[in-house]
Amino acid sequence: MTQIHPSAVIEDGATIGEGCIIGPFCLVGPDVVLGARVELKSHVVVTGDTEIGADTVVFSFSVIGEVPQDLKFNGEKSKTIIGERNRIREHVTVNAGTEGGGGVTRIGNDGLFMAGCHVAHDAQIGDRVIVVNSAAVAGHCVLEDDVIIGGLSGIHQWVRIGRGAIIGAVTMVTNDVIPFGLVQAPRGELDGLNLVGLKRRGVQRADITALRAAFQMLAQGEGTFQERARRLGVESDSAYVQEIVDFITGESDRSFLTPGG
Repeated sequence: MTQIHPSAVIEDGATIGEGCIIGPFCLVGPDVVLGARVELKSHVVVTGDTEIGADTVVFSFSVIGEVPQDLKFNGEKSKTIIGERNRIREHVTVNAGTEGGGGVTRIGNDGLFMAGCHVAHDAQIGDRVIVVNSAAVAGHCVLEDDVIIGGLSGIHQWVRIGRGAIIGAVTMVTNDVIPFGLVQAPRGELDGLNLVGLKRRGVQRADITALRAAFQMLAQGEGTFQERARRLGVESDSAYVQEIVDFITGESDRSFLTPGG
């Protein structure tokens, strides 16, 4: 049974899925679509053209789908799409997209967004991402699957963070991070591989060995960072290494965090 507290405001046009629970003093806007069994704790605002997938829980004082913090935004139509089974904790803000960024802010499935974190306009966030307390993801960023952003960290606009990478706490990331990378220090430095994360996901020893060798080549090999990556693509038959190569040689608006730099 859907449960809506009498003090909640559900504006005409909103779509409320089967089994939703909407707590006291929540506001749900007219263009909002809540999937089955979404739960909004008390004092949650969901507004704009926003979709939230099934079994997602949004905790108190979060604001989802509000207009972007971008002076170029001029009221154009844009969206916020959040997948299934996410946990969005207290005081989280997720802003809608902008025309210049594709018009959609998107979050995948099974994420955990801890208290006070921010996801800005046009960010594209994958599955099983964790953003720890008071971290901020700026506009147009791409966070691939299984990324972890440490508490009080900031991700600069347009930065891409590859699958399985981890960003340590209190870190400013201004350039792209390779898949499975480990970044730490106040001005983020690529300090190794997320070996703990790889092992937890059951990556085979041979692939981890190949990744470690690849990282050493990227750190100390001859030629530019891009040239080393292209050479890796020829020399290694590991799918994990190839993922790093494809990430480095793909399109980006930023340069890369490099080993030791």
